[in-house]
Amino acid sequence: MARRQKYPLRVLTNEERTLLVDISRSRSEPVVHVERAKLILAVADGASYTAAAHALGRRSNDAVSRLVQRFNHEGLAALAPKQGGGAPIQYGPTERERVLREFHRTPDRAQDGTATWSLTTLQRALHQAADGLPTISTGTILQILHDAGYTWQRNRTWCVTGQVKRKRKSGTVTVTDPDATAKKT
Repeated sequence: MARRQKYPLRVLTNEERTLLVDISRSRSEPVVHVERAKLILAVADGASYTAAAHALGRRSNDAVSRLVQRFNHEGLAALAPKQGGGAPIQYGPTERERVLREFHRTPDRAQDGTATWSLTTLQRALHQAADGLPTISTGTILQILHDAGYTWQRNRTWCVTGQVKRKRKSGTVTVTDPDATAKKT
């Protein structure tokens, strides 16, 4: 005889069920999202936590129980994994925004010593600024810029991924690749 579930799954809305079914059938979503969507749907269809876990090749129902509890509180956001160990995240959204603000500022040759940003000159500018980040590393700056969609080009400039300037008879135009994010991941 199975025990009573401590955190039963709440009733799914039609929109949530439709999105969960779409995610569970998707081939382009991350595998973690697909598996979690399948677990939630199995529990919503009346399967026990243990049966849902075994259906996906898992041994324990504890992870299913935690996922259901998280889904009850967060909704579809529970499908995305949280930070899985390691050092705590040191630079949150405000610090990332600060780095991007500094990056978008045109460097002053006299003050910054450069006409274009490199990782070290950007790091130096962030260290010296009054509202800057005195301990940020170039690796962290690189990760923030990559997450924002910028890549380092051979001509030592940063460019938005998927956008390029082309010369035409009518002048210079910006061409955008609609599949750039899909190709990036």
